[in-house]
Amino acid sequence: MRLKKMHPVVIMISLSILVLLGAFLSIGIGAVWIPPGAIFNYFAGVEVGGNRYIIENFRLPRIIMSLLVGTGLGISGAILQGIIRNPLASPDVIGITKGAGFAAAAVIILFPSLPVIGLPIAAFIGAGLVTIGLYIFAFKRGVQPATLALVGIALGAICQAGIQFLTVKFPLETNAALVWLTGSLWGKDWTDVWLLLPWIVIVVPATLFLAPKLDVLSLGDDVAEGLGEPVRKARLLLLIIAVILAGASVAVVGTLGFVGLIAPHIARQLVGNKHIYLLPVSALTGTLLLMVADNLGRGLFPPTEVPAGIFTAIIGAPYFLFLLRKMQKS
Repeated sequence: MRLKKMHPVVIMISLSILVLLGAFLSIGIGAVWIPPGAIFNYFAGVEVGGNRYIIENFRLPRIIMSLLVGTGLGISGAILQGIIRNPLASPDVIGITKGAGFAAAAVIILFPSLPVIGLPIAAFIGAGLVTIGLYIFAFKRGVQPATLALVGIALGAICQAGIQFLTVKFPLETNAALVWLTGSLWGKDWTDVWLLLPWIVIVVPATLFLAPKLDVLSLGDDVAEGLGEPVRKARLLLLIIAVILAGASVAVVGTLGFVGLIAPHIARQLVGNKHIYLLPVSALTGTLLLMVADNLGRGLFPPTEVPAGIFTAIIGAPYFLFLLRKMQKS
């Protein structure tokens, strides 16, 4: 039986089980290997010595961060593909991650003594400024999906140029910025979890409530207006939600690429285009993708850790080319 013919609820349950299995395996992977038996003992309340400290202070926060960031980027990508009606749309394409990356790089390089909390705030502000640019250049005169995508690409290019200028102008201060720009869950702790958690917990349910609007917008502007949907307001509201989810996620872990592009596509292959199913499956798929990337980064060359963003790019770039080729044939 093809997965697409299975009931979406069955697929969501199956993906949830895979996420739990991936989380269990993720607890053991790292510079210090924790065997499955010790993990079972930990959850059973049995004393596991020094492993308890590693599990509670290093492994569990990273697993929860994978869940939160994968959910944020996956749902953000699904929203953007819905409102732009372009399967290649993602937070990367419309410039959200580039705006966050430019602001974060500027803070890391120009203000190295700034408190740690300043970095995610700056990244979120950068994503917000790109959104303002999208509103000024794309929404003010009545947005069209193609216009929104093109304006986003242009703003992203400007931010990327800014990043390159900073790295050339301040070569000695760019190491930390380059690590952040690659995207990684390394060093994330409970402080980062609590920083991101409210955004995901509050915004994701609201997004699911707005899923019918995405279904209507996918029919085209004329049909949506004929059904009584205020297209411009609905698209702007959904864009703001997508920016909040992507901006908050990128602000904490750096510019992880391709998660917001790949996750909705895989979800669409599994459950179709109905957004009440597509959004949660995109979240689960994004979580699995990020969890696999993080596990590879931790487990391939211990104790050296490879940023998860490198593996999402390795997976995502060929998939992007595959989608592009598929669109050219259709």
